[in-house]
Amino acid sequence: MSLRQFEYALAIAEEGSVTAAAEALHVAQPSVSQQIRGLERELGVELFARTPTGLVPTVVGRAFLREAEVAVRAARRARATARAGADELVGELVVAAQMGFGTRQLPGALGALRRRYPRLEVTVFEEPSSAELERLCRRGVLNLALMAACERTPSDAHRLGDEEFVVVLGAGHPQLAADRVELRDLEGEPWVRFDRDSALDGVLLNVLRDNDLTPVTAARVSQTATAVRWAAHGLGVTLVPASAVPHGHEHLVRPVSPAVFQPVIAVVRQGGGPAETALLHLLRQETWSESASFSPVS
Repeated sequence: MSLRQFEYALAIAEEGSVTAAAEALHVAQPSVSQQIRGLERELGVELFARTPTGLVPTVVGRAFLREAEVAVRAARRARATARAGADELVGELVVAAQMGFGTRQLPGALGALRRRYPRLEVTVFEEPSSAELERLCRRGVLNLALMAACERTPSDAHRLGDEEFVVVLGAGHPQLAADRVELRDLEGEPWVRFDRDSALDGVLLNVLRDNDLTPVTAARVSQTATAVRWAAHGLGVTLVPASAVPHGHEHLVRPVSPAVFQPVIAVVRQGGGPAETALLHLLRQETWSESASFSPVS
């Protein structure tokens, strides 16, 4: 088996056909077909099944592709580390951020990283689930994960600071007259919540229970921006990290009392190279623990 065969198989799985995979890889179609046939012969299994909508991985194929992805990413990181000089980094950096955390800080750090190393390719995605982030970290798929501290926080995690959580209220809500909203004063309010396995919903539930509030669910959403917009329209109140409040909604946001802070950590891939080190350094330079400040309406 070769790394090229792994890359071809992953491309077919993503594109759904040999033709599309060949175009994406900028290689001849017969070469892709030949490499995949050779790979299947060597393994003694069928990796893809032909369906009316295209080629899809078989059960065995899906298991193989998971490991192939790890191998390909590891090879890319090895190449990047080997080619990294004093003033240049090349290759791919894969970063995952837990939804809602580092919304303001991560773009700033990544922008500085790209300006310094323009040949470094950075892939970023959001993941709401702490469990899924931990699984991806264990598999070595991620170079760096930005997430909230939790009960199973790795011992080698790097604490960056704290995210303050704020409440978002609908236009005209009486609590907007306050500088800081007492959580007890939100008794009976419906809440715009998040997916059940997300870190954000876990924070919200803990806050409500710690303040003897019963969670009345108005709706569940998958994105912080959606929660803010729906709360702004009066569907219910919501609790989000201050840095995740979209521009234009600041007038509907207030800090809460007791104050709610969540530690934010960076988990770097074991044996991480210069790209991970550079990004971690830039993240540390961002402002993390600044208290939220919003003015009440007059």
